[in-house]
Amino acid sequence: MTDPKFHPLTSWRELEPDEMLRRAAEFRQQLQRRRTVRYFSDRAVPREVIEDCLMAAGTAPSGANLQPWHFVVVSDPAIKHRIRVEAEKEEQEFYTRKAPQEWLDALAPLGTDANKPFLETAPYLIVVFAQSYGVLADGRRVKNYYVQESVGIATGMLITAVHNAGLVSLTHTPSPMGFLNEILGRPTNEKPFLILVVGYPADDAVVPDIGKKTLEEIATFL
Repeated sequence: MTDPKFHPLTSWRELEPDEMLRRAAEFRQQLQRRRTVRYFSDRAVPREVIEDCLMAAGTAPSGANLQPWHFVVVSDPAIKHRIRVEAEKEEQEFYTRKAPQEWLDALAPLGTDANKPFLETAPYLIVVFAQSYGVLADGRRVKNYYVQESVGIATGMLITAVHNAGLVSLTHTPSPMGFLNEILGRPTNEKPFLILVVGYPADDAVVPDIGKKTLEEIATFL
């Protein structure tokens, strides 16, 4: 067992209460402007922006700091087309056979269906994979812990980073998603977590007329 090594915490900076309040309010207001978008422009996005967003996501906490995620960034039109074809097959099955009526009723206000043109229109698809175990250079396996929780946190930070950069995104989860391993050449220890569609909104983009729960509905202070 390796002995733990520590160094002083130098990255944290204390803020005055007024500054804390200002930053918290500004950040809340910024995220309240975030909307999930299904109508994308094909306008190009600098790769460097995506790289910075991914590096931000990579700072997420994870079980035993094993960082059990891998992000595959897809911009190749041919690969995006293959992903759309396979995703729409699964979505068609979902909407016509798999989904119970209760689920379809819940989706109705969002206006979704089996057609997913954004998978080809948007400049980037970021496919997030969750790694059940890591592989060392000598081939040995290292079990990962709290994989779903860790990858979920990293994905949330990625979505936030994308929004902060002035872009929009959409989380897409066709089920099952095993076809992504084949198309993207990912190993069996990785399971697709979701597809994050990233880019600029279309000029005529619209979003559902929905809202979020209030603080009283989502939090309890004791």
